[in-house]
Amino acid sequence: MSRSTKPDPIRRVVTGHDGDGAAIISSDGELPTVREVDLIPGMVFHEVWATEGAPATIDNGADPTTGALVLTPPPNGTRIRFVDFPPETREMRADEIHAVEEAFGDIGAAGASTANAGAPHPMMHRTESIDYGIVMDGEIVLVLDEAEVELGPGSVVIQRGTNHAWANRGDRPCRMLFVLIDGRYEEGIANALRSR
Repeated sequence: MSRSTKPDPIRRVVTGHDGDGAAIISSDGELPTVREVDLIPGMVFHEVWATEGAPATIDNGADPTTGALVLTPPPNGTRIRFVDFPPETREMRADEIHAVEEAFGDIGAAGASTANAGAPHPMMHRTESIDYGIVMDGEIVLVLDEAEVELGPGSVVIQRGTNHAWANRGDRPCRMLFVLIDGRYEEGIANALRSR
């Protein structure tokens, strides 16, 4: 990512099969769905691909990224995307809870927000998924209920359905790559979460 505020575009190459079963390039170009979150200027979602069901159907079907922006993966499916996180501002940190809930609603995950007056960060949220988060450029802080970890390029986070937020406390954008896999909480963890 360049030091400017405009993120570099992402090239996506999608393969497929012709009528004889030979491997072909189905598409090659910029992502069709790149969307800034209205309430968080500079936070940009770059939708790469998604699958539904497991095992995933291998076909020459329609592009699964052209619909509405949804934070979580489809049931029994996966989602891959890049996210650009802008540097935090004082206004972002002081944002009211209802505005944060509205921001999550804007990305199809209104119920994911766990923020409250005592939360360690206003963007705290939880999804029932396994997420692989890879820092591609810039720096970011992973904020959990009881810990924080500073991350730089090449850092990989295995997010196992935990309550968290991403805080860019630097002076330039951070780009992360996420692969999200639909999951289910183990019974003991599910019970503990219900009692919180």
